[in-house]
Amino acid sequence: MTRIFEKPASHLRHFQQSLKNKSSSADVPWWRQILDPNSDIVNRWNYVFLLTCLISLFIDPLYFYVPFVSERACMSTDDEAAREITIYRSLTDIFYFLHIAMKFRTAFVAPSSRVFGRGELVMDPREIAIRYLKTDFIVDFTAALPLPQIVIRYVIPAAKRNGSGHSKSTLALIVLIQYVPRLFVIFPLNQQIIKTTGFIAKTAWAGAAYNLLLFMLASHVAGASWYVASIGRQFSCWAIECNKERDAVPPCILEFLDCSNVDEDSYIRDYWRNSTKVLDKCDAVNDEDSGFKFGIFADAFTNEVASSSFMAKYLYCLWWGLRNLSSYGQNLNTSTYIGETLFSIFISIIGLVLFAQLIGNMQTYLQSMTVKIEEWRIRKRDIEEWMRHRQLPEDLQERVRRFDQCKWLATRGVNEEEILESLPLDLRRQIQRHLCLNLVRRVPFFEQMDDQLLDAICERLVSTLSIMGTYVVLEDDPVNEMLFIIRGQLESSTTNGGRSGFFNSITLGPNDFCGEELLTWALLPNSTQLPASTRTVRTLTEVEAFALRAEDLKFFAVQFKRLHSMKLQHAFRYYSHQWRTWGACFIQAAWRRYRKKKMEYELALQESYYYNQDPNDEGNYNEQSFDDVGPEQPLVDSGSRGSQQLGATILAKRFATNTRRGIEQKMADSSSSLKMPKLFKPDEPDFSAE
Repeated sequence: MTRIFEKPASHLRHFQQSLKNKSSSADVPWWRQILDPNSDIVNRWNYVFLLTCLISLFIDPLYFYVPFVSERACMSTDDEAAREITIYRSLTDIFYFLHIAMKFRTAFVAPSSRVFGRGELVMDPREIAIRYLKTDFIVDFTAALPLPQIVIRYVIPAAKRNGSGHSKSTLALIVLIQYVPRLFVIFPLNQQIIKTTGFIAKTAWAGAAYNLLLFMLASHVAGASWYVASIGRQFSCWAIECNKERDAVPPCILEFLDCSNVDEDSYIRDYWRNSTKVLDKCDAVNDEDSGFKFGIFADAFTNEVASSSFMAKYLYCLWWGLRNLSSYGQNLNTSTYIGETLFSIFISIIGLVLFAQLIGNMQTYLQSMTVKIEEWRIRKRDIEEWMRHRQLPEDLQERVRRFDQCKWLATRGVNEEEILESLPLDLRRQIQRHLCLNLVRRVPFFEQMDDQLLDAICERLVSTLSIMGTYVVLEDDPVNEMLFIIRGQLESSTTNGGRSGFFNSITLGPNDFCGEELLTWALLPNSTQLPASTRTVRTLTEVEAFALRAEDLKFFAVQFKRLHSMKLQHAFRYYSHQWRTWGACFIQAAWRRYRKKKMEYELALQESYYYNQDPNDEGNYNEQSFDDVGPEQPLVDSGSRGSQQLGATILAKRFATNTRRGIEQKMADSSSSLKMPKLFKPDEPDFSAE
């Protein structure tokens, strides 16, 4: 007995320990709790941080637009734009530090536990911190450092005080190679989101927009890099030519090329500017006359981009990046300058990779929106070829086309049964209940059933679609399903087994049902052969319905005794059009039999009075009413003419018989015939079980 209760006891202790851990974790403050990497809060933070990373990757290249060429032929910086960019950059840096703090409190899956299932989470804060410090901490911390703020506030002013001019200012901006670790942050984050949720964008349009945004971001970076390289190329030309005039009178000083020093030495600089040839030799507009080749950077000066406003520079450089990345740099006319050539090679390679990856993904997302339409178009083409190959009649081809069109409009190419079968049983049952329960309750016959039986029915209902003119079932064919109409109309007709002179037709609409012979068959305990249909059912319009198959109804009859109750059976009789038709025909047949017997009796009564009448009593005969004579009243008085009564009765009987035959023959030949063929009563359900 100890072995028997040993395992349950251990499970009980484990359950108590888990409850204790949950209660203790609930008491821990939120900033000290360990988060599940697959939880909703982590997934939402990943999406927020991904958006922040994209914004930061957009902000960083804006620093490249801070330097510009002034109209006074000197280099300057847009301090106002630099301050605004720094503010936005500082806001995004906060999210990087929050992400570092989040990763210190996020559990990870132990590699040794990935043999089966999702693996076991490591919730120890010390192990989480050690693992993070060994893997991603260096990259995340480098990406979070405010390097541009340090460069703008400390490095550039120090370079100006040391007299290095804009050569070191331009080099200081290249410290924004911090862009590289930020790229290393966004790519693993992207993969983590896909690993957890399965996708970045929930819709195809969002996925296409996301990939287009990444391509635009790459174009933005390429255009900004081209602009800052153009500024650097211009300053390099000035520096080279200025060094050549260092011994001239007046000598060329690099401080003359800095707009911050123009006001201090305005007289000397104006004199130098009027006599120097540095500006003429470094004029990109007259590139052929000067000895300096600007190459791909000449457009920045010939189109006056370097001296334009901030927004004009940004839009032109964005267009430059889009044009050259999408054309793989084919429009670039490079010089022999090594840096320019390497930049052009880089543009060509990056353009090829991005166009193949991002635009390829974008095309995939857009094609996924129409993949079902394309599959339907191919299937439609195959059907047309098959029908032509088999030489189907035109009416059959048109019906096939109509059915295919109706099925596409109803399902949009989605196989609902395949989706439901891939889900767990409990989830499938709840979905079927949500889809079918309200529609099933609209059928009056189902109002008498309890929720348990309705849930079982909803679980086994199958949606069907029929086009106009489809024969659902023919008379005397076996019935294999019971239909409950949701939309559309059907015609249900019968000839009572093909008897001449009999036809009955009714119209079934929404909330009606047909195939009720199957329910009677299912209630019989030993029924094996499917029942024969007593009616022909044809669709008058496009019909959507739910079907219950024969095996499902048999299952309900065996599992649910409620289906055998008298109340449910009476409700079935009341709403069944088959029973209604039988009841109406039975009443008509009974009424016509009554009319026939009454006519025979009246004829016999008139004949008896005719033969038994005294010639002297003609006045009395004419005054007598035949309507007052009943079947119990004697035809003549027993005390008068007793010897003639027997003979008169025999003659009256013969006359009445001949008259009845003539009337019946005349009635059979007339259109308003009183003869009605015998309509068999539907099979009685089993009322034995309550």
